[in-house]
Amino acid sequence: MVQYYQTDFDASFGALSDATRRGVLEHLGRADASITALAEQFEMTLTGMKKHVSVLEQAGLVTTEKVGRVRTCRLGLRGLQEEAVWIEKYRQLWSARFDELDNVVEELKSKEKADGRKKRR
Repeated sequence: MVQYYQTDFDASFGALSDATRRGVLEHLGRADASITALAEQFEMTLTGMKKHVSVLEQAGLVTTEKVGRVRTCRLGLRGLQEEAVWIEKYRQLWSARFDELDNVVEELKSKEKADGRKKRR
């Protein structure tokens, strides 16, 4: 089987596919937080939040550090630049295709108007 995406992409998009994990990233973009604080903010159990943070950590989007009994989360060093480039490439491709479709539709409308004028005469 052919693999079209890099493993990092799979992990990143998998991590981003969940609204809670996207919310955690948004929160950590503003300030570091403990898993306890994140669990409280998202109204979930510590175990549930640990699982979400683990997925983000495996994707390289979050790092954690344990000091005493507190595990603090912060944004990871790995950003989403490669994913953004990949998305932009496909956005441009689809934009070009839709622009071409618009041209075809406009051309058909023009022909339809011209044909309508010919029939009325």
